[in-house]
Amino acid sequence: MSRIGLKPIEIPEGVEIKLDGNTMTVKGPKGQLTKELHQDMKINIDGNVLTVERPSDNKEHRALHGTTRTSVNNMVEGVSKGFEKSLEIIGVGYRAQKQGNKVVINAGYSHPVEIDAIEGIEIDVPKNTELTVKGIDKQLVGAVAANIRAIRPPEPYKGKGIRYAGEYVRRKEGKTAK
Repeated sequence: MSRIGLKPIEIPEGVEIKLDGNTMTVKGPKGQLTKELHQDMKINIDGNVLTVERPSDNKEHRALHGTTRTSVNNMVEGVSKGFEKSLEIIGVGYRAQKQGNKVVINAGYSHPVEIDAIEGIEIDVPKNTELTVKGIDKQLVGAVAANIRAIRPPEPYKGKGIRYAGEYVRRKEGKTAK
């Protein structure tokens, strides 16, 4: 039994959900998201409560039950509150700055790395060693944050690199002299 799939989703005020076959459109104060859901999953809307039901207990339907519910919940949460990922840049000379729609990151390479703005994603630079990725699509926010982190992942000896805020980097001991 899927514990996640059985949980009802509370639809906040100001969020509007439209079902057209297996295409779901969620509209809210922050924007609009559209997603194709699996045709076997049944979506029931009673007032301001949304539930997801599966037709049978076969393996594919059990797997899709929780996934569908989580996708719909992320869409509802995204258009009402939005999502945010914070990154920290650690290292001497490592910094980021915003230039128009682009973010330029100096991460110890011979050239600065430029990141162009993606539609629906906003990248803020509150300090030159901090980045914030914001948007309404959770999957896209996570993907952009992961791409920024991949520019210079944190290394285990000095801890230099780009990491998520609060991420623990396991440190290794360096070479020892004889």
